[in-house]
This record gives sequence, C-alpha cells and structure tokens, in this order.
Amino acid sequence: MKQNCWEFKNCGRAAGGEKTGEMGVCPVSESTIHDGVNGGKNGGRFCWKVSGTYCQGQVQGSYAQKIVNCSKCDFFNAVKTEEGAALKVL
Repeated sequence: MKQNCWEFKNCGRAAGGEKTGEMGVCPVSESTIHDGVNGGKNGGRFCWKVSGTYCQGQVQGSYAQKIVNCSKCDFFNAVKTEEGAALKVL
C-alpha cells in the first residue's frame, strides 16, 4: 500500500496520533473528498491541495498559497516519482 503523508512524515497528527492533543487532527487525514487521489487514504497523497496543513511549524493556506513550498517537499516529490504521468496535482 502507498504511504500517506502522515505516515511518511510521521507527524502524529492523523486521527488518534500522539500530537493531536496539542496540535489537533490534520485536515488531510479527514479530507474524505480527496479519498483515493494518487492512491491515498482521504487526502493523504494529495495534501498540497488541502488547506490548513502544517509545514515547518506553520499552518499553510490554500493550494495557491502553498504549492511553491509543497513542490520542494520530500513527500510531494516521492508521490510525484511514484505516480509519474498519472500524478494528480490539482
């Protein structure tokens, strides 16, 4: 099975994760509208499209505001490599 961002990053913010008490549940892990995109669970392999994620300790905004940073992310680039031409970015 393909890794979701919370597994790859080991952030502890997926539902039931050890950091949800202090940082809340990441919206990616609950974003059912994106379930299955790029082979992930909920928004787990489409996190760059979900608002409210954390990156470098800061809450990120919309896709348009964060895609430049996301394009430099090791997880984004791993998904890009794994999905190849089938990658869904938008």
